[in-house]
Amino acid sequence: MKASLKGRYETDKSSAAATLAFNAGDVKLRASLTDATVVNGPSLSGLALAVEKPGFFIVDYNVPKKDFRFQFMNTFKVADKPLNLTYIHSRGENRTILDGNLVFDSANKVSANYMVGTGNCKLKYTYVHGGVTTFEPIYDLAKNSWDFAVSRKVYGDDVFRASYQTTNKNLGLEWSRNSKLNGNFKIQAALNLAEDRKLPKLSAESTWNFEM
Repeated sequence: MKASLKGRYETDKSSAAATLAFNAGDVKLRASLTDATVVNGPSLSGLALAVEKPGFFIVDYNVPKKDFRFQFMNTFKVADKPLNLTYIHSRGENRTILDGNLVFDSANKVSANYMVGTGNCKLKYTYVHGGVTTFEPIYDLAKNSWDFAVSRKVYGDDVFRASYQTTNKNLGLEWSRNSKLNGNFKIQAALNLAEDRKLPKLSAESTWNFEM
């Protein structure tokens, strides 16, 4: 059985969340609690339950909203290249998302994300240079605009990432670490270059994992 505790701090608020998961044969059972449940005492206001078979499906149930979310995954071969497809449907929001990515090799991948019934569709090309630097140009068909992101691995477990959204001129900076020995954390800074405000919005997130 595995458990995790996540804390998040922003310049205007803070939050906490907890997750408890264990294996039951080929599937995983998971219970998640948001800060409304953890901080404010016993409550079902932030409780979510999930059943997952890795690589095949995930079924989430939001207890207070009585809402199901279904996610199905599968992989096909296209010209001997793996095409990974994901189907996501939220019953309460009546929203369906199709997500797919075609992996050409370890350095090149093309992804697409489409919300059914809307014009929302994004195309992304991912290129990994030398195994440490990743470039990601993203084209938003609905907005007819480009977004850009670049990230680089440093010191083994650390990743620095910068992103820029051309439509709203948002600049994002992120420093994250995913380490089994030293824990996981993420520090983010966001700045809108179109606004007069000079100070960026800061947030920090840390996760602790436990095995029982």
